[in-house]
Amino acid sequence: MRRALRGQGASRGIALGRVRVRHPQALVVDERRIEAEEVPDEIQRLHRALDAARAELHGLRERLHGALAHEVGEFLDLHVMILDDPELLQGLDDLVSTGRYSADYALKLQRDRLASVFEGMHDDYFRSRREDLDHVIGRVHAALHRRGDDGAVGLSGEILVCETIAPSELAELQSQGVVGVVAATGSPLSHSAILARSLHLPLVLGAADILAHANDGDALMMDAASGELVLEPDAADLKRYHRRQAEIGREQAQLSRLRRQPTRTVDGVDIRLYANAESREDVAEAHALGADGIGLYRTEFLFLQRRELPTEDEQFLAYRDLVLGMAGRVVTIRTLDLGADKADHTGLALRSEPNPALGLRGVRLSLAHEPLFLTQLRAILRAAAYGPVRVLVPMVCCREEMLSVLEMVEHARESLRVEGVQAGERVEFGAMIEVPAAALGLPDFIDLVDFVSVGTNDLVQYLLAVDRGHESLATLYTPRHPSVLRLLGELFSYGRRNGIPVAVCGEMAGEAANVPLLLALGLRDFSLHPATLLEVRRAVRESDLASLRRRARSLLRAHDRAGIEAWLAR
Repeated sequence: MRRALRGQGASRGIALGRVRVRHPQALVVDERRIEAEEVPDEIQRLHRALDAARAELHGLRERLHGALAHEVGEFLDLHVMILDDPELLQGLDDLVSTGRYSADYALKLQRDRLASVFEGMHDDYFRSRREDLDHVIGRVHAALHRRGDDGAVGLSGEILVCETIAPSELAELQSQGVVGVVAATGSPLSHSAILARSLHLPLVLGAADILAHANDGDALMMDAASGELVLEPDAADLKRYHRRQAEIGREQAQLSRLRRQPTRTVDGVDIRLYANAESREDVAEAHALGADGIGLYRTEFLFLQRRELPTEDEQFLAYRDLVLGMAGRVVTIRTLDLGADKADHTGLALRSEPNPALGLRGVRLSLAHEPLFLTQLRAILRAAAYGPVRVLVPMVCCREEMLSVLEMVEHARESLRVEGVQAGERVEFGAMIEVPAAALGLPDFIDLVDFVSVGTNDLVQYLLAVDRGHESLATLYTPRHPSVLRLLGELFSYGRRNGIPVAVCGEMAGEAANVPLLLALGLRDFSLHPATLLEVRRAVRESDLASLRRRARSLLRAHDRAGIEAWLAR
């Protein structure tokens, strides 16, 4: 029977497939006690399942490259750490051998005990790790009940319906042929949503009623742009789906013709489109799509993929290949942006913090670990000998930080000169504007920078005091907030008056629907994921800049999001 449901679109795309339901990790198990003679076999069965889960995680880790290794790797590493936790393992063994519980029941009891520990913590970050614990235990539970011939789950052509989805699962699901994912909970601004967009995997979140109505084998039609879901679609639905599928095909063909077209408005103004990148694959795609350069190269993946810190030569080779890959187009390398929540397995011994988002991260971390920072700066300066390079400093909040950075740069340059090592002669330096203090205080250090780049993901969350990954606050987190737009307008205007280029490198710049807003406010430099570059180019080519600029004053007079949406609709 046909049933229409709705969620929040998190990663655009349409899909039609069979439902595969994964119910919440309730771990409903047989709570019987086992006999003494069954204990050795049950412990062996438990350890085989733990080993299988470990092998799955390691296997997925090895198959990941570039952006996926960075995005997913930290979650996989965390799940391996949970699996290897002595308290978890010893507790399981004790429950089986002493308590005479079955492996399933022991797993459930240990999960419940550890979950209560997580939930009792005052630290929000550690409380949020409860979800990771559930995913790990669920993986072990599945391995306990897997027959020898069904290691590869036949998910090809299916749409996964579940309570929640972790970033660590998405790449694995796509490789298994899943054509879409629908989750009952989750935020379109979560890590999972961002990763799904990179994978071009349709994802709908917040579909609260889906688990109550979907069954294995049901047909499901999903439109992840609108969040529309239709169980057991009728003939009219299917006709509409195939019509939409044809439209998307034509749209992709039209977009592909824009690869070598200029990013120029209707009234003849050229806009620069840079690419955000963190892998060779991203760089190659950016070059092929005609990006003006790399506007943000994340260096964290060099650190997150390993247990020890990368050497200067290792960093230099990665940065040099990046510069060569862009064949003369400018490359903007962001210095290390790690915090205590991510750096614990990189060779950096950092203390845990109650709020890593507001802690020792970005430039604060670099300046607190000068040898680490000096090594990275030397590697970047060496790579700059091979082509145009800019350096972007994250999490800047005051003039003193930029002065300290520039002192370190001179130290790095002088040490290379003394050693006779070739370095780039002209390297521009910029600040990332993601802290409100930096946005408001730009006049205090604008004389120290050659450019600035606005990281709207963090700037919006700090400005609105809204955690962008918080599901219940998803409606409050929006770059289309009057205060956000007014602040951006002031930044663009101030940069233009002082001859300093201002770019936007957050998710906001990659949304084609935001192009009229940003052009009206005065933005000329966009930096975005290569996957959305052609859509943004098309939006720019359909825009009349002079008309948008004339309407900017009415945009800035909007008092709420509804007013901004109405401006866009006009």
